Amino acid sequence: MRKSARENAFKLIFESLFHDCDKELSKDNLEALKKENDVAFFDSIMNSFEQNKQSLQIEIEQHLKNFEYSRVFKIDLALIYLALTEIKFCGTPKAVAINEALDLAKVYSTEKSNKFINGLICAIIKD
Repeated sequence: MRKSARENAFKLIFESLFHDCDKELSKDNLEALKKENDVAFFDSIMNSFEQNKQSLQIEIEQHLKNFEYSRVFKIDLALIYLALTEIKFCGTPKAVAINEALDLAKVYSTEKSNKFINGLICAIIKD
């Protein structure tokens, strides 16, 4: 299911915010993806993220108001990267990508994170 692929991608994006991670090595620690479509979707997200991380970071930095990029909660940042990658490079509809990121935030982040994540993603995709 795409949910598993998306959650796995989120976990690797999160890991990559701390150090360069070996996607293949790290994949061994993730939930096994059972369908070929899920593996392809996961690979699409990760390849797109790796190729576009710098440009996405610039966009995020430009849209942060009264907040420094380095102070953004890393889980929230990983979810923002995930949603933006899906919207801009993987063809996921905006509403779906945002909703899925917010669902993951409910599990992995704080109660206040949903507003922050939603607001920042919406500001970026408006431009």
